[in-house]
Parts: sequence; C-alpha cells; structure tokens
Amino acid sequence: MRLPTGNQTAAPVRQSSIDDQSKVSEHHPPYEKETSALPESDPGQSQNYFSLIARATNDAVRDWDVKSGRLSWPQGLRSLLSYELADGQDELGFWQRNLHPDDRVRVATAIRDALVGENERWTGEYRFRRADGTYAHLLERAAILRDHTGAAVRFVGSLMDVTARKQLHDQLCRSQKMEAFGQLAAGVAHDFNNFLTTILGYSDLLLNELHVKGEIADHISEVRNAAGRASALTQQLLAFSRKQPLEPKVVEVNSIISNLERSLLPLLGENIHIVCHLHSEKADAHIKVDPDQLTHIILNLAVNARDAMPSGGQLTLETATITIDDPHQPYIAIDELAPGEYVRISLRDTGVGMSDEVKAHLFEPFFTTKEQRSGLGLATSYGIVRQSGGEIRIESQKGKGTKVEIYLPKASAPAPTYKKPNTKKLPSGAETILVLEDDISVRHISVRVLRKLGYQVIEAANSDDAQRLITQSGGRQIDLLLTDMVMPRMSGRHFAKWLNQTSPHTKVIFVSGYLEESLQPGDRLDPDMFFLPKPFDSEQLAAKVREALDTAK
Repeated sequence: MRLPTGNQTAAPVRQSSIDDQSKVSEHHPPYEKETSALPESDPGQSQNYFSLIARATNDAVRDWDVKSGRLSWPQGLRSLLSYELADGQDELGFWQRNLHPDDRVRVATAIRDALVGENERWTGEYRFRRADGTYAHLLERAAILRDHTGAAVRFVGSLMDVTARKQLHDQLCRSQKMEAFGQLAAGVAHDFNNFLTTILGYSDLLLNELHVKGEIADHISEVRNAAGRASALTQQLLAFSRKQPLEPKVVEVNSIISNLERSLLPLLGENIHIVCHLHSEKADAHIKVDPDQLTHIILNLAVNARDAMPSGGQLTLETATITIDDPHQPYIAIDELAPGEYVRISLRDTGVGMSDEVKAHLFEPFFTTKEQRSGLGLATSYGIVRQSGGEIRIESQKGKGTKVEIYLPKASAPAPTYKKPNTKKLPSGAETILVLEDDISVRHISVRVLRKLGYQVIEAANSDDAQRLITQSGGRQIDLLLTDMVMPRMSGRHFAKWLNQTSPHTKVIFVSGYLEESLQPGDRLDPDMFFLPKPFDSEQLAAKVREALDTAK
C-alpha cells in the first residue's frame, strides 16, 4: 500500500499556512518558517541550530516531498536505525517497506487523512524495522507544509525511539491484567473449595459410617477421587493468584536439579539431549520454596520444551547465584525484583520458539496453544514463583528456541532439625468446640465429623448467633473456636478477638478457602491460633483440631 504522492483536494488553509508554493522546496532545511526568527548575522547559524537540536534529541528526521515522493533523512538514519546511506533510501517505498506489516494500513490511513484535511501536524506511533531486522517502537511528530491552495507539499517528521517506554507500559498493563485474573481465580477457588469440603466430608462418612462395600463403595470412591482432582485444580488457581498456602522449606537448588535429572530423561524421550550446568559456589546456594511446587514448575517447563522440539534437540539446565544492586540493571530487566542475592534457575531449549503474540498471553490462565491442556501450567508457575518472592522471565524468538529464567531469593542454610514421625491414627476427644461457619454444607459436615469423634459441638452461622449462644450458656467453657475467616457482619478474626476477652484460654483455628484472609505475620506468632485451608477432609480436620487442643498455653 502506498501513501498519496500529491494531487489531493483540500479545503483552503488558514492564514498561518505557507502562502506560496514557490517558497517551499525540497532543498530548503526543515522548519523553514521558524528559522526566520533567528539572527541574520550568521547565515549558517539557523542550519547549525536545528542540527544541534536533532543531535541533542537523538531523533531521526525524515523529510518527504509529498508530490514527488522523494524522501531524505537529514538526521538519525544511522544513529537511531543503524542504516548506512545507500541507494533506494530516498524513496518513500523504503519507509513503507520497513513499517511493521501489522501497522502499515493503520499508519497509512492516518497520514492520508491528515494530508487531505487541514492538519498542520500529525502524530503517530508505529513499529519500524532496524537494519539488524529487529523492530523499534517509534513516535513520529510531523509538520505538514501546504501551498496556497491548501494541498500538502511537504511532510517533515521527527522520529523518537519509545521502545523502552512501550515495554514499561506493556509491563504495567500485563501486571494489572494478571492481578485482575488473580482476584477472579481466588474468588472462584474460594467458593469452589466450600463445595469440595462438603463432597469430601460426606464421601468419607458414607464409606466409614455405613461400612459400604462392593459396587456402591466403588462409586463413592470415584466421587471422592473426582473431588480430589478438582481440589488439585483449585490449588493451581490459588497458586496462580498467589493465595495458595505453600509449604516452603530451605533447600539447596543443585540437589533439586540433580534429583530431577533422573526424572527428566525418561520423561522427555531419547531424542532430547539434556545438559546441566550447575553452580560451582563453595557454599551451597539455598532457597526457601515449596520443593514439590518447584519440582512441578521445572517438570512443566521441561515438558513444554519437549513439545517445542518434536524432532529432537537440546535442553540446557543451569543454576547460578547473582547479586542485584540496582533493580533497573538492563541485563536483568525484571520488574519488582528488589536488590539482593538471588539464585537463578534457567531452562533453555533449541525448539521452534514463540511469536510475540503468544508471549504476550503466556501467563494468562487457560491460555494454551496445545490440545488437551488446561492452560494453567505457566499461570500456576507464575503465581508460585511470585508468592515465593521471586520472578519468572521468558525470552523466545520464532525459530531460535526459548529460554526461561526463574529468580528466587537466596536463603541461609538451615540448621539440622529433628522431626517426630507422623501417625495416621484418627485422633478424638471430648472438649467443647464452637463451629462458626456461614456455609451451611461446610458447617454441617464439620459438626458431624467432630461429634462422631466425641467432641461437644456448638454451631453458629454468624457472629451474632455465636455471641447469643455463648451468653445463654452461662459462661460455658469453650475449648476451641473453629471459624471461617470471612463471615457476615463480623469477620472470624474479629470474633476471635471478642471471644478472647471473655474466654482467654480458648484455642482458635482459622479456616479459609484462600490465603488473602489468612493471618498477618504478627498474628501467626500466637501459638493459640492455627490455620486450616479448604478443602479439607475428615482426617485433616481431626488432626488439626487435636493439634490445636494439645498445644500448651
């Protein structure tokens, strides 16, 4: 598509326009009108003045004779766009060919409309190909010079490289979109976890209380297994939204990669060659992360790399320690990564790579380019890494492979600890428990499980009912409060504070479908407060209740 080269019909121009076409020539320097204000004592002063301005801004200048189609580049063709002067650059076609294909129609239409109208200026943004084949985002601000009939005869534009600004803007938009996705995912997972808690609880009761056997027991087991898989899906949503209750531990990064080597080889196939370059620091590089989740992330990335190399290739895993002194270091270029020491885990493949359009949607939940995939893999990875205080970065080009870098804060080596062996026995008791839960299904299954275990249970749907029951009981001792954190009228946290004033010895278990309403770090230091994430089954509820009751004051 070519821009108009003259003969446009336009309305008469304002008095400020050029009065005579003979005053305008392709041999005149740009912005001729403004030069008349400069002193005439030095004939070369005006030309040097504008040359200095162009050099100071580092902008490129293109001067287009609209009627002849001739194009000149007084400034910036080499310094800004890396082109050497050569034949063919004095034609408008040179500029048109190097416009990004997706921008050509839009920009051509906008300039054409400006030329046939009465505009004296035009401003627009577009992508322009540099000499090395990469694209720069340019902001062009142009002056349109017209003859006495109002026809455009000259178009002089100043081209500013706004690539960095565009990247920052896109980064901000992406962060805001991810935050909105996270809030939506957390809300859905929270409500869904209430349903799953009910399904898991009643499935256990059917299997255990009625001693169901045979085909019916198999059917109930299938229902429970399906609820378990659905629970795993909500955990992925929570991980994406960074509201999943992770179980972080201090681990050495090389040990995780070394253990994965044995898992990756059979997973990826014989035509994928794996190379590991692990850090050689004298001191081990530790990170505080949920090791199971980190393993899941790396395996998911490895599977993506395998799919990108259908004919075989090489997957390189690297670990390294880095120190970031300035968060704006250009070689890091990671948003929201504070200065400090980090451990970097890199996975690089030799696959087909990705387009810019695909990269723009990589971390969005349910976005996938593959059939029979949920589209939650990278979204989950993003949430887990961010929740662990780190960042994930992906670089990819079509035909040149993909590189994924995970940055996690470096942690101090852990001190040796002894952990008592766990027991699978379902604990019971006879203490008095107040169950405060507004979801009727979750409340009923919790009460039924606890009463079956021998506890004395008081139930309430909201804080007003709970306060009334406690007042009417005449000072009855409440040994444990099991409360959801989000409640109508008064939150579970505020009710726990009220109850503490009248019953300071009461232990508290906060229940939540996601971590946003969970305890603040200062509150979690209180040994009388515990957290139980939804969905939970009978065994998890019984174990957490016993753990809270057995904790000494």
